[in-house]
Amino acid sequence: MCDSRRSWSKFLSLMPPKPGSIGAFLLAARPRTLTASVSPVLVGSAIAWGDDVFALIPCLAALLGALWIQIGTNIANDLYDHLRGTDTSARLGPLRAAQSGLLTPDQLRWAMGASFLLAALCGVYLIARAGWPIAVAGALAIASGIAYTAGPRPLGYVGMGDLFVFIFFGPVAVCGTYYVQACGLSLEALLASLPIGFLTTAILVVNDVRDIESDTRAGKRTLPIRFGRDFGLAEFAALIVVSYCWLFLMGHLARNWWLLLPWLGFPWAFSLIRFFSRTEPGPRLNLLLARAAQHLLLYSVLLGLGYLA
Repeated sequence: MCDSRRSWSKFLSLMPPKPGSIGAFLLAARPRTLTASVSPVLVGSAIAWGDDVFALIPCLAALLGALWIQIGTNIANDLYDHLRGTDTSARLGPLRAAQSGLLTPDQLRWAMGASFLLAALCGVYLIARAGWPIAVAGALAIASGIAYTAGPRPLGYVGMGDLFVFIFFGPVAVCGTYYVQACGLSLEALLASLPIGFLTTAILVVNDVRDIESDTRAGKRTLPIRFGRDFGLAEFAALIVVSYCWLFLMGHLARNWWLLLPWLGFPWAFSLIRFFSRTEPGPRLNLLLARAAQHLLLYSVLLGLGYLA
């Protein structure tokens, strides 16, 4: 049964979508990475539930807004990495829509604009409910999503990607989700946002280590390029270990030891660190990339359950 599933997955990977099709747009959206948007909303909403301030419509609006911002950012990355010559036929990562000719730059521009417009429409409701802080956070998130690979000095090309991923997928996303429901902030939301940001950044580290050779040729200066592969491995391990150790502080301050539930996933996390340490930069890291995204979702679900217990 397992062999047949692997064969089917391999078959699908060899059958790219048709140019200009819905499948091509889905490819550009990178759906496997979207756990990075879902996870902080789950955690922020679980904290709101525990504080008796949960609100379903703002929660859903925050989720949709976060998803559309990430989709727009993914499409922007596909577009601008292609225009800069970063994504070539020699790239080791998953197929890209522009690089493979499945979508034209103009089609990607339209898709990017539509995604950010849909995110802004979600934001209109959230701003009406929670005020100007949401307007500022949303505008900065969209601007950073574009600036990650666009402009004269893209954030992802000068080693700033880790910091901005941490900020916007950690504190901004978790606290923002809580804020639109409670119309205020809490220390618990801030504390819980940090490990979510760490684990999301760990996904980026895998991507950067995998692409060391091609990114170097393209003129990128990511942290693994600046400081070496071993630095990337150490950063990945540290982000994961700190995310788990942080739970003890959260449990102590909240007097809620159910917040240690994510430790059920630590054996899997440790296996990810071992796999990373034994794998050279290259296409095999695509598997780790997917598993790191899945691990983030598991950690977030277990942490959310801890707040609901």
